Amino acid sequence: MTDARTPVLDRHNVAVVIPALNEALRIREVVEGALRECDHVIVIDDGSDDDTVAKIADLPVTLLRHPQRMGKGASLRDGFREAERLGMAAVTTMDGDGQHAAADIPRLIAAANRHPGDVIIGARLRKRASQPIYRRIGNDFGDWGIAWGCGYRVRDTQSGQRLYPASVFTLRDVAGEGFVYEAQLLISAARLAGAGVVGVPIETRYQAADAPQQFRKSHFRLFRDLYAITSHVVAQVWSYGHVIREYRRARAHPPVIDDPTGEFAGSASAAGAHTESAKR
Repeated sequence: MTDARTPVLDRHNVAVVIPALNEALRIREVVEGALRECDHVIVIDDGSDDDTVAKIADLPVTLLRHPQRMGKGASLRDGFREAERLGMAAVTTMDGDGQHAAADIPRLIAAANRHPGDVIIGARLRKRASQPIYRRIGNDFGDWGIAWGCGYRVRDTQSGQRLYPASVFTLRDVAGEGFVYEAQLLISAARLAGAGVVGVPIETRYQAADAPQQFRKSHFRLFRDLYAITSHVVAQVWSYGHVIREYRRARAHPPVIDDPTGEFAGSASAAGAHTESAKR
């Protein structure tokens, strides 16, 4: 439950932050969808050399531009700073390639109001069989390692559709570049902001020959980026000390899924069951 110190989140005080690199294929529909759900949409063009910017030039968004590619971490940092300047109480992030549905944003906001101060992840739990097996294995491995850094288990740590409260997106000196930055955000949320991480089930959306929608090839390179994330997390865990104790602590706290239907109750703690003992 929220209290007098925690603002109720809604479309007016939550900004949507969209990093974009060569997203001309789908960026307009992504941004239009975001504008239907939130008043403030911030797009960061990361040095695109296609028509990404032209596709959204007439839309009422805040557009930040990098003259050359700087990576997803730099794009998110710039978007967060702009959201802070605007006085936003939270931000939601989504990729510009169309794999995240803007229609899920109200569900993330509703979950955030039920779990004030926590990070909310759009966890790709529905239609998971459509996810390529090598990506599923990679995601599971990433979840295992990042949980060690957070001190509790998390579902779908590789999802880019998230909601960060102001206590997290305004954190300074969060280490890491590219996709490593998103992993470190979860660890910093736990270690520095005392935040939990709550999953909201969303559909898995991947390129398929018979799919009605087409997506550009992912910028995520499984082995290269997963190695970068893993090596970074290992260094973080080692720096905290008490490695075995931290591992046991993480495994003792199951992932929290905001799931009023009970569909995923068998593999995670129930919505609302995230207690302070699971936070650092």
